[in-house]
Amino acid sequence: MATTADFKNGLYLNFNGKPCSIVWFQHVKPGKGPAFVKTKLRNLENGRILEKTFSAGERVETITVEHRSYQYLYKDEDGFNFMNTETYEQIHLLTDMVDNADLMKEGQAVEMIFLADEERCLTCELPTYVELQVTYTEPAVKGDTASTNALKAATLETGAEIMVPLFINQGDNIRVNTTDRSYGERVK
Repeated sequence: MATTADFKNGLYLNFNGKPCSIVWFQHVKPGKGPAFVKTKLRNLENGRILEKTFSAGERVETITVEHRSYQYLYKDEDGFNFMNTETYEQIHLLTDMVDNADLMKEGQAVEMIFLADEERCLTCELPTYVELQVTYTEPAVKGDTASTNALKAATLETGAEIMVPLFINQGDNIRVNTTDRSYGERVK
């Protein structure tokens, strides 16, 4: 058990019977009335963000999770297959348990979060940045735009489509941010 004084980003807790993590919190002491804590909680089972206000000093039940390194092997008709990099044990996850799955390529390292008490996989997280090759994009034409930060669509080697700057060409390797699917930089 923990109180609102123990809140920090990344704290895992049981909220309404669901495993959640604190994404953001703010202690508020208004001029009138008691103090309270505003939070944004991420449900680890479905990824939804919930907003909840706790009274100052309120007790919450914390949970224990384990972070384990896995390697993405392949995709089949039911979902994705991964291998534990330490024990070589393989697990299968359904498609909806992996966010931005179209940014994964075979052999890539990912991190799984397991509920320690039940040995149940809650979510699969990709690294913040992945390096992928552009397989198709339209060539940029000089004078195409009046603004300096114009973007065009690009298809990556995994089949994902993102927006990239006009100077990116087919065959370039780029770094992609997996949290918001944005272009990061060109890599050599």
